[in-house]
Amino acid sequence: MLILAFETTAKAGSVALVEDGKLLAESYQNTGLTHSQTLMVMAEDMLKAAGKTMADVGAVAVAEGPGSFTGVRIGVAAAKGLSWGGQLPCYGVSTLEAMALSLGAYQGWVCPVMDARRSQVYNALFYVNRGKLERRCDDRAIALSDLAEELKTAEEPIFLVGDGSNLTYNTLKESIPNLVLPPEHRMHQRASGVALAAAAKIAAGEPGDGAALTPNYLRLSQAERERMEKMQSKNS
Repeated sequence: MLILAFETTAKAGSVALVEDGKLLAESYQNTGLTHSQTLMVMAEDMLKAAGKTMADVGAVAVAEGPGSFTGVRIGVAAAKGLSWGGQLPCYGVSTLEAMALSLGAYQGWVCPVMDARRSQVYNALFYVNRGKLERRCDDRAIALSDLAEELKTAEEPIFLVGDGSNLTYNTLKESIPNLVLPPEHRMHQRASGVALAAAAKIAAGEPGDGAALTPNYLRLSQAERERMEKMQSKNS
């Protein structure tokens, strides 16, 4: 099955075509332009260059979060629109799991970290045993100090991925000496990882209901937090 995947959860955006586990094409852009300007153009150009059309696509996939609130919304909206228009199954996948799959570590821990501000990172932990990825905790927002407590007993290399990698490495490298920073091109979110995560869902028999797909922000936006604080202060 040919999967068209979108990744828009951070500053960079990408689209990919994966068929039966093989990456056919991928387009990546980190130029500061908004995803609403670049995403569909990248998808159209990539399909054309690969000699494919939307009629060849069997499923759509998207990183559903966590990540940038605006970026996640743009990616999810694009995927849902293509799914509805082409009557295609649509799969939302964890940004963090997609990053872990993109890294492709053969052995050790993979620790996706995205800067969530307020002294926190969006995070999940995965263990890779001879190339097989095993999730060890749910997606979450966690303080770096709490993450350090969890990582200090790990004996194998801990590969960091995500836009919070440098922050995490510089903050924790003295107390967690087995942290590893991958090369820049392997560190960040990529649509190919999104497609691989979706392929696992397809193999497991999940239906891919685009109508039910919603962003997973993990926590409220700043505007929503401020609104709730104002309401609580009025009621107190």
